[in-house]
Amino acid sequence: MINFIKQRRKRAGLIQQDLADQADMGLRFVRDLEQGKQTVRMDKVNQVLALFGHQLAPMPVKRDNQ
Repeated sequence: MINFIKQRRKRAGLIQQDLADQADMGLRFVRDLEQGKQTVRMDKVNQVLALFGHQLAPMPVKRDNQ
């Protein structure tokens, strides 16, 4: 997801501050998100993803013994 958001932001020609402004959140959150911080809030992640027409969703986990 980290690369997804960063790639979409760059494709849209946005700098991190632009993305923060458009998502109505702080620059620090966008930086933390793109750097892979483990404790970001899902509602805020969905705010960012919504700008690109996406949202978080559960996905099956692939396990080594399957």
